Amino acid sequence: MVKKPKYLTIKQKAKTEADIYIDGEVVGEVVTDEWSESETSAAGFRDSLKGIGDVSTINLHINSPGGSVFEGIAIYNMLKQNKATVNTYVDGLAASIASVIAMSGDTIFMPKNAMMMIHNPYMITMGNASELRKQADSLDQVTNSSVITYLDKAGDKLDEDTLKQLMDNETWLTAQEAVDYGLADEVLEANQAAASISLNIAEKYKNVPQGIIESTSQPTVDKEWLEKVKRQAEQRIQLVKIEQNL
Repeated sequence: MVKKPKYLTIKQKAKTEADIYIDGEVVGEVVTDEWSESETSAAGFRDSLKGIGDVSTINLHINSPGGSVFEGIAIYNMLKQNKATVNTYVDGLAASIASVIAMSGDTIFMPKNAMMMIHNPYMITMGNASELRKQADSLDQVTNSSVITYLDKAGDKLDEDTLKQLMDNETWLTAQEAVDYGLADEVLEANQAAASISLNIAEKYKNVPQGIIESTSQPTVDKEWLEKVKRQAEQRIQLVKIEQNL
């Protein structure tokens, strides 16, 4: 059984309504949620949906910098296939694949101080020229999947050419801009969960607004993050060794 991270909490207001909170990175099962309680996988989310049972309304609260594309797509599809009405609240930040998950909402709410980031997916890969071309084709397919998801939500407020330009530029949208593009439905009053992102995660992106990078008095090394990177590298090395022996 997949261990449910502590942050992925469920609050059932009544038998017919439940709140689900996503407040961390979206990761695959290879990177287990035991490394960090702020991470979850599609399997963990699946178990959480099972835990709430049949409800008529799901209030999905998101404050996430994104993460694994395929895990996020799986979470999006789970919510779209659920019979409940889904209300999405971008409490602080819905970046990268977390913004795709947000699109699962029948109605998307964003406080004034929240943000949404959309961009083209990327991956770290290795191999010969033929293998790299294959990975590039796979990325194009993933991008097209995200484009379809955004356009389904935006309707006539956003055309494909404009959307692709926004994704090419790694665009950080304010709540009002997200509404103007049809990627959100309503701007709420500012709340305490203002959009913010750690320096470690900010370094993965190109155009992070300086105002949302969490400030620190002195540069610090996130030991938990370093340990995660080390384990990921070790796993990749083992996979390469296995492939070479096939």
